[in-house]
Amino acid sequence: MTALEQQLQRIADGPSGPKIGAFFDYDGTLIDGYSAAAYFTDRIKRGDIGAKELIETVKMARKGDLSDAEFNDIIGKGILDWAGQTEAEMRALWQRLWLAKTATTLFPESWKLVDAHQKKGHTVAIASSATLYQIEPLAREYGIEHIVCTRAMIRNGRLTGGVEGSPAWGDGKAAGVRAFAKAQGINLKSSYGYANGNEDIAFLKAVGKPSAVQPKPELEKVAIEGGWPVLRFPRRSRGPAQAVARTVGAYAAMGASFVAGLGLEKLTGDTRRAADFITATAGDAALAVLGVKVDLVGAENLHKYRPCVFILNHQSKFDLFLMMKLVRGKFSGVAKAEAANVPGFGRYMKMTDIAFLDRANSQKSIDALKPAVDRLKAGLSICIAPEGTRSWTPKLGKFKKGAFHMAMQAGVPIVPVVIRNAGEIMGRNDQTMRAGTLQVTVLPGIDVSKWKPEELNERIAEVQQLYVDTMNHWPASEGQAA
Repeated sequence: MTALEQQLQRIADGPSGPKIGAFFDYDGTLIDGYSAAAYFTDRIKRGDIGAKELIETVKMARKGDLSDAEFNDIIGKGILDWAGQTEAEMRALWQRLWLAKTATTLFPESWKLVDAHQKKGHTVAIASSATLYQIEPLAREYGIEHIVCTRAMIRNGRLTGGVEGSPAWGDGKAAGVRAFAKAQGINLKSSYGYANGNEDIAFLKAVGKPSAVQPKPELEKVAIEGGWPVLRFPRRSRGPAQAVARTVGAYAAMGASFVAGLGLEKLTGDTRRAADFITATAGDAALAVLGVKVDLVGAENLHKYRPCVFILNHQSKFDLFLMMKLVRGKFSGVAKAEAANVPGFGRYMKMTDIAFLDRANSQKSIDALKPAVDRLKAGLSICIAPEGTRSWTPKLGKFKKGAFHMAMQAGVPIVPVVIRNAGEIMGRNDQTMRAGTLQVTVLPGIDVSKWKPEELNERIAEVQQLYVDTMNHWPASEGQAA
């Protein structure tokens, strides 16, 4: 077992309930790097930072470990810059930075730890020297209610430029965690802590079950001496050189398959045969070059119910490559209208008779279901992500009705494809793909022929719960590899 798997097992075997706390540092622990970097990068792009301030900031960042006084000076200057801003303006700023930069640096492994603690009913909190506005977007995404952090002073609805109390740094963070635990009735001796910095040693010593995540040298030394778990995760802030090379190779392999498929179409005049050739060979080639293996449960369900509507949980662009490998042929789908103009890939999508939707026009979106239904009736299967958009984490978004309407109108079953860890291969906005083993379960087809329109919301909720149950209780591998 890996160190992460061992820690997840310790959590699963340990006590449950809200009297157990799980405290997570933010920068460097839940995300790869520092959220403030996005803020300074944004200011540089807007020409809103002077040369002197930039030089001082870079010098301090290079120094690494800071004293309490130095950190207080930095955080004080940062919050002073926000004087006069409303909380709504600050939240809008950091939400924009989250979507543009920070969310792409989430550690999937840390999400697994948070999820494991939540399933045990523990009181999960983020304990960070960062400000509330920096942390809130991730807390919402992960469903974390409690935040121990540096608080900006608010008067008359606006930031004053000052700090309420002491910043949550070093001993200040440890004190904040102890105060929070006392207020919540949490037993710190039975609680967990996760952090990466040397300044977090005092905080980690405040809990009974500390773990060092991506630890800096001094923290690593303390962790080893104390017998604490040491967890290391692959970097997310930048793609490893090998991942970049594999990604380029994967796209090249897919491009070669596409060119070969166009040749087959020209030679035979059979567009569908050419599209199926591209689908199967490109999916196989891309995953082989990437070094991605697929641990597949329920392989028989990929063929047993066709034509059907394959639905899948959607976390990244990689999901499409996976479905090409699994479905292999005789399928179509739906996509946003602008996808038709993507060089090369748009041509392939047209070859597979994709129904392109104009999301700006709701009536056109409704009308677009008919050609998709016609394709189902003609014997083609449809692949679609009912969430409608990619998610930052494996947490499911709400399923929309389109896929289910298609199946009901065409009289074909729904076949759920549950993808467990695609985000570890490629995150939502990642441009590179990593090697790894992808876990996929294809569930038996669901007959929708007797579904009634008035009960559709309830039925869709039942299907979504199937995904939740499958991901929480993953079926044993059958030794199948796709």
